[in-house]
Amino acid sequence: MGESGILWLRVAAGLYSFGLLDAIITVIRRREALFRVALTAFALGAVFQLVAIVEMGMAQGRLPVNDIFETMSFLGWIVTVVFLAIHYRYNAASLSVFIFPLVFVMTLVGALRNPVSPWSNSVVRSTALAVHVVASLLGYAALLFTASASVVYLMQERQLKRKNKPAPNRPSLFRVLPPLGVLDDLISKSLGIGFLFITVGLVLGIIWAFVETGTKWIGNGSVLIAFVTWAVYLALVFFRVSAGWRGRKTAILSIIALTCCLVTWIAHAQLQRRLLP
Repeated sequence: MGESGILWLRVAAGLYSFGLLDAIITVIRRREALFRVALTAFALGAVFQLVAIVEMGMAQGRLPVNDIFETMSFLGWIVTVVFLAIHYRYNAASLSVFIFPLVFVMTLVGALRNPVSPWSNSVVRSTALAVHVVASLLGYAALLFTASASVVYLMQERQLKRKNKPAPNRPSLFRVLPPLGVLDDLISKSLGIGFLFITVGLVLGIIWAFVETGTKWIGNGSVLIAFVTWAVYLALVFFRVSAGWRGRKTAILSIIALTCCLVTWIAHAQLQRRLLP
């Protein structure tokens, strides 16, 4: 993959990051504050990515899908073009919560194929890894609140549907639980904050592994688990924000995401034990 092609890919990833920022703000504040700016940057990113793909294809004399990096970049561009076409035809802005982060991560992966110089400072290396781990753990903690609140929401909802109200003079667990509206707001806020930290942790983890191991990072098992966890979290965010999932569906998907987070945390603990001096 040519150096200039990598450069254009990194420019595209930088432009796609506006879409990631818009998705995070949408999830946290539940309104599209930067969508027009992000959509413009997204379209420009598609142009730069196309330039990179064409340049790499001409240099190699073939379609640039020879490895996982090139394939992720090419697939990310296809997803971008399809989304732009669908949005132009149907004004499908709600899909951006899912598409913007997905394309950014796919393009970032494609842009990290060529190795760079290793860490020049061990303190910077350790700090970068520590920030990645802390951000990831904060995301897991927020997801734990999301899953817990979702389960409590189900309990409250079931109680109300049964119309089984406890007697006023009889103590009950349901008397001290927050009402459904409060629980729903807690789920939305903790989900948004968790998605922010999980995404930051993933991006920092990818960059750290790239500098640390070059192209070998893509085959690291802990990185793969982190990708799966983030993908489940992204699906949870999309179904919650765009599809309006509530109650049982949110609780089930939250528990699945929490299980993935637990596996990722164990992998991170093993990785940190091996790599930190």
